[in-house]
Amino acid sequence: MKDKTRVGADARRLLLREYHGVLSTHSVEAPGYPFGSVVPYCLDRAGAPVILISRIAQHTRNIDANAKVSLIVTEDEKDDVQAAARLTLLANAARLRPEAADDVAARYYEFFPEARDYHATHDFDFYGLNMVRARYIGGFGEIHWLEASRLTLANPFARDQETPMVAHMNADHVEAMRHYCVRAGIDRGAHEPAMAGVDAEGFHLRLGARIERFEFAQAVNTPGAVRAALVALARDHRPKNFY
Repeated sequence: MKDKTRVGADARRLLLREYHGVLSTHSVEAPGYPFGSVVPYCLDRAGAPVILISRIAQHTRNIDANAKVSLIVTEDEKDDVQAAARLTLLANAARLRPEAADDVAARYYEFFPEARDYHATHDFDFYGLNMVRARYIGGFGEIHWLEASRLTLANPFARDQETPMVAHMNADHVEAMRHYCVRAGIDRGAHEPAMAGVDAEGFHLRLGARIERFEFAQAVNTPGAVRAALVALARDHRPKNFY
């Protein structure tokens, strides 16, 4: 049986690999019933999910009345949905203060650039999902409750470190990012890859509206280590599942 540290890493891997889930709130219109809605998310620098939602949306009105929510994230690569890994987060949702929202916005827009437009023209706010507990199912017999501390890992890169790394890759190293996709067996279609974010365990590339996750061989915590890991990936011409 896996220990809690390993289970937490597996659950975090799922949370990082996906980028949307079903948010369940307590319905105001139908008291006593849960209300589910699909929302995109990315992780903040503390490693917790953040969402951008409209003030007139039903789920926002529900949250304002009762901040207790859940977010379920499922593995989308499996043909059998019941065999897929899934993670249910129990959390308290809270509207972010302006200073925190500014930092989150810079990261969120790299993942979802179209959000800049409707955020500017509509009444949208960033909400953080402050996790309480999580239920992770990794497969048959792999069912675990996890405390938030077992699941989250803070991003070691502040905004003034992450933003230049992302901008540099997008300006000067598109060919390397194409190679990452080829190595991973990812069909880019007509889309050029763009880096969306980087953290201790890997990075995300955006392909149109799709987000793909890439993991480093080992954890990094400095921009220099990120550069070394990206160079190593660029030089590796083996397919992802080569042994």
